[in-house]
Amino acid sequence: MIQPEEVRTEPPAPGESHKERVDRELTELLQGLRVAVTGVQVLFAFLLTLPFSAGFGKVDTLGRWLFFISLLSSAFASVCFITPAAQHRLLFRTGLKERMLHRANELGIVGAIALAVAMTSAVALVTETVIPGWPAAVFGGAVGLLSAWLWFGQPMIDLYRDKDVS
Repeated sequence: MIQPEEVRTEPPAPGESHKERVDRELTELLQGLRVAVTGVQVLFAFLLTLPFSAGFGKVDTLGRWLFFISLLSSAFASVCFITPAAQHRLLFRTGLKERMLHRANELGIVGAIALAVAMTSAVALVTETVIPGWPAAVFGGAVGLLSAWLWFGQPMIDLYRDKDVS
């Protein structure tokens, strides 16, 4: 993970204290996680109902593995995205907000990885069910590559380019 001291930080807004900055950053982070948690919960709920649907018995062994990977990954993502809010309630007014902020950031990254795996395997599962064979790998792989590039690749390149500039 990227450690806080490795990243150049922008100065606080004029008149903003360290505490106000941490409060603002935590609020921004929690808002971002709320967006992600909604999507992963919809996927997770869909996956929880899938084995009880009439056609699930027709899913082959590969499809069942894709289902299991997607279900488990979406559960992991849900846990990671919900944890900061739960910890915020437990650590309220303890003076540990900055530690919680850094932990929440790391959990958000792990949750995003788990969500990318869940989405990739869910797309592969649906594709395998509708069009058996190689298209499942192609379309699932496309979702995996796109999320890897947009969620992780581009930001990492920005970090390294910014590091070279400063």
